[in-house]
Amino acid sequence: MSRRYDVAVLGLGAMGSAALYQLAKRGAAVIGLDRFAPPHALGSSHGETRITRQAVGEGADYVPFVTASHRIWRELEAETGETLLNACGALVMAPGHGTSSHHGKPDFVGRSISAAQGAGIAHEVLEGAAVARRFPQFLNLAGDEKAYYEPGGGYVFPERCLAAQLGRAGAAGAEIRTNCAVVGLQQDGSGVRIDTAEGTILADRAVVAAGAWTAPLLGSPFDRLLTVRRQLLHWYALADETAYGPHSPVFIWMYGTGDTEYLYGFPPLDGSIKVATEQYDTITSADGVERRVDLSESAEMYRLRVANRVAGATPEVVQAAACVYTVTPDRGFIIDRHTAMDRVTVVSACSGHGFKHSAGIGEAVAAELAGTGGTVDLTPFALARFS
Repeated sequence: MSRRYDVAVLGLGAMGSAALYQLAKRGAAVIGLDRFAPPHALGSSHGETRITRQAVGEGADYVPFVTASHRIWRELEAETGETLLNACGALVMAPGHGTSSHHGKPDFVGRSISAAQGAGIAHEVLEGAAVARRFPQFLNLAGDEKAYYEPGGGYVFPERCLAAQLGRAGAAGAEIRTNCAVVGLQQDGSGVRIDTAEGTILADRAVVAAGAWTAPLLGSPFDRLLTVRRQLLHWYALADETAYGPHSPVFIWMYGTGDTEYLYGFPPLDGSIKVATEQYDTITSADGVERRVDLSESAEMYRLRVANRVAGATPEVVQAAACVYTVTPDRGFIIDRHTAMDRVTVVSACSGHGFKHSAGIGEAVAAELAGTGGTVDLTPFALARFS
């Protein structure tokens, strides 16, 4: 208790590492805490690659975050020498008839196109047979697909992004404590008290970016707003990569009308292809989630979604991993002050589409806390919308 911090950041995954880095960069006396040692595979910020695209069908409110993230990752690449962002292109496609939904948003392709047009993001719109001609790696297309292609999209390396931001935060003076679980958080008139297994920390303000551990730590209203869902990632061996060519994009393929009738994936890496989908039926918890992926789960994914859709993919499982999504009722983000503790900012519940926005969100939150002003409107991510 000998030192009091300007800001304590609780949780050092995608959002927390970004906020810590940006606060330290601005000269704040800041400490970051995590119950594990990030980057790790126990939360929501792992899995080798994560899709990024600047025009997002989730809504135009998100575009400033991901645009800033791309800039920040390029800056970090220049500073660290690491490769963080691979702009291999991003393809989002759906049937030409009906309205396919993704992340609770109908006509996701159309919304992506509108976001790109509104923000001046370079893109192409492809329809029908043009999709199959351009991307032969996708099999058994219906022939009437409508697709959004963004050449500046692609994927980021999540573990590298976390390590780069934590490294730069430390270099800028941030104190980082790993394997340090927070057991309590309370506010008094002069600041915030954070109780850990190793002692008490005092700070003027706190940022809670604890992902799936947010509701257990903070209680109401987060215990009724946040649910945790187990998600699976699968890597299958490729027997043949010739269909992919040198410029294969990441993809989101909505082949039906429901939110779960789709798969997403990445270009081949090291002779395998990573694909996944999402599920919202089964609820779990941060500490109770089954982290082991059974071979039968990968076999079912291959049979139902990958076979006869992804060229060259075999049933051979190279690896598989589980992660967790922390989901709000409208599948949007929460970036707001706690309803009962105005010195505590909650940055969490990214509902499965947060990593590409994380660096930009960290910058926006740091600007607000530092009082330097930000250009991003955080109102759409306020808790009041759930009232």
